[in-house]
Amino acid sequence: MPVKVKFAPMPYFAKPDQKIHQGRNVKRFREMLGIKQDALAANLGDDWNQQRISLLEQKETIDASLLTQISAILKIPVEAIQNFDEEQAINIISNTVNNSDNATGNSLFSYYPTINPIEKWLEAIEENKRLYERMLKEKDTTITILEHAISNLKK
Repeated sequence: MPVKVKFAPMPYFAKPDQKIHQGRNVKRFREMLGIKQDALAANLGDDWNQQRISLLEQKETIDASLLTQISAILKIPVEAIQNFDEEQAINIISNTVNNSDNATGNSLFSYYPTINPIEKWLEAIEENKRLYERMLKEKDTTITILEHAISNLKK
């Protein structure tokens, strides 16, 4: 007998009783994807322009068929536009990222670097030495070739 798996809603999706501003979500996703209003309008058809997209992004609810078209253009699920709650996402980020505690691994910045700057500096000096020795070898080889060419010209 097949097992039914029920997926829990994503934490950044709104609660059922919460009103979502779909136009604002279209704008947020469009901006995150780096798509201009003109480009979205061009993909929607001839009767669309930048001003109409701007007005659309101010609407709280958007017609389902238009929402389907927009989600196809943006290549994101319709449910993302219908249910995404920006405030909920911000709350999750602010509650899971802690800049003062590096022990949990939730810090944005590491105050305890894992590299030793002195080691890196010494590695760079060694690399410079190797490069310098290689340049000297090439110079010696070039001098030998030129001396050989000059001696052949004198003969």
